[in-house]
Amino acid sequence: MELTTCKNQDVRKRVYEAIEKAKRLQPILNAVVSFAQDIEEQLAHLEQIDTSAPLYGIPVVLKDNVNTKGLLTSASSRILSNYIPVYDACIVEKLKAAGAIIIAKSSMDELGMGGTNLSAYTGPVHNPYDTSRISGGSSGGSAVLTAADVTPLAIGTDTGDSVRKPAAYNGVVGMKPTYGRISRYGIIPYASSLDHVGYFTTSVADAALALHVLAGRDDRDMTSSTKEVPAYEQLLNSDIKGKRIAIIDNVQKAIKDESIRTGFDQLMMRLKQRGAIVESITLNEQLLAVILPTYYIIANAEATANHSNLDGIRFGVREDGNSVEDVMSHSRTAGFSANIRKRFVVGSYSLFVENQDKLFRKAQKVRRLLVEELARVLDQYDITIASAAGSIAPHPQDSVDEQLSDTYLIAENHMILGNFSGYPSISVPCGFVEGMPVGVNLMAKPFAEQTLFDIALAIEEESGLRGQVAEVTK
Repeated sequence: MELTTCKNQDVRKRVYEAIEKAKRLQPILNAVVSFAQDIEEQLAHLEQIDTSAPLYGIPVVLKDNVNTKGLLTSASSRILSNYIPVYDACIVEKLKAAGAIIIAKSSMDELGMGGTNLSAYTGPVHNPYDTSRISGGSSGGSAVLTAADVTPLAIGTDTGDSVRKPAAYNGVVGMKPTYGRISRYGIIPYASSLDHVGYFTTSVADAALALHVLAGRDDRDMTSSTKEVPAYEQLLNSDIKGKRIAIIDNVQKAIKDESIRTGFDQLMMRLKQRGAIVESITLNEQLLAVILPTYYIIANAEATANHSNLDGIRFGVREDGNSVEDVMSHSRTAGFSANIRKRFVVGSYSLFVENQDKLFRKAQKVRRLLVEELARVLDQYDITIASAAGSIAPHPQDSVDEQLSDTYLIAENHMILGNFSGYPSISVPCGFVEGMPVGVNLMAKPFAEQTLFDIALAIEEESGLRGQVAEVTK
């Protein structure tokens, strides 16, 4: 389903069909946490919206960490399973102003901390192409509902690769714009210096339109940009003659799946035939090998600070205790999974005064070196490109969130560079391996989203996968 074709349908019919499909697929995919109960009120509100609004009557799904007034927003964590926001996030306001109908909140890895979508308190999310495989995370529910043709647009967030990796695993477009391009006001945070609002669509044109709707300054988020927002969808141009494309050779060499490498090489040949200048570059291998541990230190330290208020007193499900300290301890122990508690321990350790210089500040310095390495390449090229994942979506028993093998460190974590730098990045489907979708990831200079969309559109034309969705079977 694409935004353009969806808009040609009867509004009420398409909204309720989307809801019914999501409910029908829920026992199979487990991608929804809660359904909106105010659909009629939202449809009535459309009477105040111009029918030419870009998302008029379009059903949209939000990741479960987007505050939505009156609708459960749990971040897929037990501790927030009773949290009903009293306000809308900025992007909810923008979506509604553009005519969108919010139909559901989608599952995610607990508090956004993970890359598998196996850790939600509501249970794992399943890949629509093969339900025995993972969706990827942390925005797996939104990716799955887009890929399963429930909605043409679903919101996610991306702190490491949490939009772009599940986009590749589910065969949809996943966009993470420049840091500050979309306001994060009203988003339950993970790591503030790394968090981005992102989203999923089934076409590059829809991704361009969605950014036009969502982007812009918001004074409630002081990190949001004041830069003017172009009409990206109107400026799309897939003529890439003369565009300079840098293949990150370290990533491609680290991938063990020959089918993925071969498909990538064939795509690069077709881009050359379209007139692009495609060259291989090598990034500092030692730096690439420490992306994951650097991320792990920074992200978990920031998460520890951000979630200190989830204590059963200020926020969260409260567990009984004989003192305030007991209540906080019991609530956090019962409210968080073991994996989240482990991350908080790592984060707290990194923030101890005696450890800050040798851990947290050192990680920040390594992050700066990595950003400088990426910036050096993008001074000479329009984009970097590499396979978005080193394998097809794995089975749960084969999936990992953190692993220290050389292959995993580089092939599976290079997209974190987009979060360290804040540079825009997009994942686009490029083919299938063993019946499962695979994708490529592009990164560009800050606020060069138009360049990303243009080259991604050329890739989409070569792959023929515009509007591709899964036919879900058990």
